[in-house]
Amino acid sequence: MSTEPPRERPSTPAPPHAVRAAWAVSAVFVVAGVGTATWASRIPAVQAGLGFSEGEMGVLLLTGAIGSMLALPLSGMISSRIGAAATCVTFATLHLVGYGGAALAVVADQPAAVRLGLFVGGMGIGVWDAAMNLEGAVVEQRLGRSVMPRFHAAFSLGTVAGAGLGALAAHAGVSLPVHLIAVLVLDVAVVAVSVRFFEPTPHDAPEAAPVPGAGDTAADPGTAVEPRRGHSWREALSAWRESRTLLIGLVVLAAALTEGAANDWVALAVVEDFGAGEAAGAVALAVFLCAMTLTRLAGTGLIDRLGRVVVLRLSGAAALAGVLLFALVPSLWGAVTGVALWGAGAALGFPLGMSAASDDPRRAAVRVSAVSTIGYSAFFVGPALIGFLAQHVGYRDALLVLALPVAVGLLVAGAARPLPAATDPARTLGE
Repeated sequence: MSTEPPRERPSTPAPPHAVRAAWAVSAVFVVAGVGTATWASRIPAVQAGLGFSEGEMGVLLLTGAIGSMLALPLSGMISSRIGAAATCVTFATLHLVGYGGAALAVVADQPAAVRLGLFVGGMGIGVWDAAMNLEGAVVEQRLGRSVMPRFHAAFSLGTVAGAGLGALAAHAGVSLPVHLIAVLVLDVAVVAVSVRFFEPTPHDAPEAAPVPGAGDTAADPGTAVEPRRGHSWREALSAWRESRTLLIGLVVLAAALTEGAANDWVALAVVEDFGAGEAAGAVALAVFLCAMTLTRLAGTGLIDRLGRVVVLRLSGAAALAGVLLFALVPSLWGAVTGVALWGAGAALGFPLGMSAASDDPRRAAVRVSAVSTIGYSAFFVGPALIGFLAQHVGYRDALLVLALPVAVGLLVAGAARPLPAATDPARTLGE
């Protein structure tokens, strides 16, 4: 069986415009994380303002997830038609309008308007996320080395900053609308400035212009981007019939599900199943988030040395070991060790899946759209299903179900092997 050769760092310095673009994409990832965590940090204020029960809050928050999942399949077509830069600005603004309107509706005690705002805002963040991942993949190709994990680390750092600012705002008594709208306006402003330094995506590039990558030349026909006409509905849907794209989606599904389940249930599982205090639960979640962030920061070097597939398999093995340790060992310290392994294992699957889906620039937008939809559907829906299961078997036993998708991700990791520079051998199902 052939293996993926390790990626060598380029011998020539990266072009300055690609370096600027990398910093710009990082800034967009950071503010996306800040905005996401800002809303999450003020959920108690939302519940208090509406007087909702826990069950009602669960249904309310699912509204935003539904908006994202419905919009994500369209993100590839949108990005290919108007470009990643315009897509990021447009849908970051839609996120501001939706979540800002929801915050105002909370103060006005209008639950129906809150739901509408969350649905619209969820559409905004979903398409914005897919577009910034697409641009991140383009920058990665320009630089000729794996940098997507660092973009996702920037998002993680943004969530930490957003949560911290949220805690300070709540302590200072800043109202929900003032806090949220101020942060989201700043987010849009940063995005609008940052996209000026983006690298051209297939829509933005001149007709039949090549997209150089690591070791590629301008004459390489395999790197020519699609003319600026955008993808049609049929082309967007065709990605869902490609076996390689769907297998990459399974890898991303496993990573997204393990991350989402940890975010939702690790702290509560520590409190309920170990009889520990809330502080111990928060520490366990912090261990997970720190392990994930540090692994993403270190991931670039690992991928360049070992290759994409090897790193995915090591990540899957670490996630599987971490979940099993957390669910099965009787001691709290052993479980926290499992959480650290779990976080490290879940860190790289999503960014590497985005890179793999973008190997062919001509089809990157629709493939990133498909893979993102699979991943975020698991991220939003999977943890809720685990919560229902936990009502019957307990939190730690319920989390054992994560072992199945992680094992599947391990088995199909080879699908993420980089495509040959001049060919696109992706086959459709049934061929």
